[in-house]
Amino acid sequence: MRSSRGPRRAANERSKADSETTVMEPDDHVCLCFRVSLRKLRNFVTREDPPVASRMADCLGAGTGCQWCVPFLKKLHQQHVDGEPMDLPVSPAEYATLRTRYRRTGERTPETAPDRDPPLTPDE
Repeated sequence: MRSSRGPRRAANERSKADSETTVMEPDDHVCLCFRVSLRKLRNFVTREDPPVASRMADCLGAGTGCQWCVPFLKKLHQQHVDGEPMDLPVSPAEYATLRTRYRRTGERTPETAPDRDPPLTPDE
């Protein structure tokens, strides 16, 4: 028996949920060029304990494509060094949109800084 939801509708629902998320989930891609997820980076850093952020490129080439994710990789590495949880306060949809702008212009804007504060929710 087939589900009443087709694959397109399910994908749209996932896409809507992703756009409402304010932090990256473990399976979201940090390096969009090589599809390196936050989970893969966390596991790599935990296992290898790289002495410098640039060694994170040893994790499936993260950061060696368009260079968009390099500041985010540095942030994740610093969180590891500081003993903090490795998280990025940006939604996957926003992250992809900002990367598209970066690829088009070649410029980073203050809003693309990985250490900016997450947006406030109406309850805050």
